[in-house]
Amino acid sequence: MSKLKIGDTAPAINSVDQNNESITLDQFKGKKVVLYFYPKDMTPGCTIQSCNLRDNHKVLLDKGYVVLGCSVDSPERHVKFIGKYDLPFSLISDEVKKVVKDYGVWGHKKFMAKEYMGINRTTFIIDEKGIIEDIIEKVKTKEHASQIIN
Repeated sequence: MSKLKIGDTAPAINSVDQNNESITLDQFKGKKVVLYFYPKDMTPGCTIQSCNLRDNHKVLLDKGYVVLGCSVDSPERHVKFIGKYDLPFSLISDEVKKVVKDYGVWGHKKFMAKEYMGINRTTFIIDEKGIIEDIIEKVKTKEHASQIIN
């Protein structure tokens, strides 16, 4: 798939959330969606990013946004992550890696001279009609909400 860009129609999502209930992007038509992809539940950077969105959730809601996180973690792991950090939004479980590949965030990564495949931290802002309004590739985990709002 070619790289997504602003103005493209957001790829469909047909997955499950932390409660193992069906979740689709179509459920949110008519609302602005913040769809953030992060590497792994319970890791330092992902926790900081998710907690920043939690702490600014009311501001995001007031601006008309629905927040959805997505990783390849299981629904059970998402439940623990949400419970431990009191996250007020749904997390998409993409264990089959369809959503992360459709959005182009699954790719090569390097850490401590080791190469592996994983999620490249990226956030998509999707408008009420399902069109990508913005893409944040240089996510600042400690101030991610302000990157979205500004």
